[in-house]
Amino acid sequence: MSSLLTDRSLLWIGALLYLAGFLTGLVALTWRQPRPGLRTILNTLLVGGWGFQMAGLYVRGLAVGGCPLGNTFEIVQFVAWSAMVVYFFVGATLHVTLLGLFTAGYAATLALVSLLVPHWDLTRGLKIFGNNPWIELHAALAVFSYGVFGLLAITSLMHVLQSWNLKHKRLNGLFWFLPSVVQLDQINFRALTLGVLLLTVSLGVGASWWVRDTASVDVPKLTVTISVWAAYLAIGLLRWRARLVAVRFAWVCLVMFLIALLSLGPVNSSRHHQVPLTPHR
Repeated sequence: MSSLLTDRSLLWIGALLYLAGFLTGLVALTWRQPRPGLRTILNTLLVGGWGFQMAGLYVRGLAVGGCPLGNTFEIVQFVAWSAMVVYFFVGATLHVTLLGLFTAGYAATLALVSLLVPHWDLTRGLKIFGNNPWIELHAALAVFSYGVFGLLAITSLMHVLQSWNLKHKRLNGLFWFLPSVVQLDQINFRALTLGVLLLTVSLGVGASWWVRDTASVDVPKLTVTISVWAAYLAIGLLRWRARLVAVRFAWVCLVMFLIALLSLGPVNSSRHHQVPLTPHR
């Protein structure tokens, strides 16, 4: 493969397109009058970034013959990619203003940070799924749920900003572009429900295999994953029973996602049989 088409080159292009989409949205906020076609330009950049990122992950997947989740670099890239997938569905159905801008900034940050931290991609887990499609599905669903929780963090941040605008009576600027706090609270609860559902299915798929082969269970990784699932489930139950609502619910979701991101380190470090990657990567 040409050096111009290596996996990291494709991922760099994807990250830069995400960044271009984010900067385009920021510039648009300074215009007094909305420009026709701006949403199309933004979404075109994001679709392009998503496409290049998917191509880069696909190339890496071919190298290992499975889902590219062999180290921290690949996991973070997959989380960013997953959040963008969820945005395309949410943005297309709800037409939430500014969600594309926030998602672009989030995806660009994760993608660029992962590319700029070399030691995250120095080694890769060898046969981390043991050629088992069920364990691979379990891992893919689990990481995809983190992408959903990432989008939940974005809409939670939007909720916090909108609440701050209302509290301080700053009824201009971002206020006019952000959805109402009621709509954001509903979106947050739906995103939380989807994320918990995906992670529940992921754990169910994994458990159906682990009961047959208990020796294959990675206890530290399983403990961390179940802890994240239990925490998000508890937040969802509190929200459902109206014990945790509005801006407090948004703040908890924001803090919880930071904790979930930090949990990716222990999850990845628990893997064994890691091999160094070739220099050109």
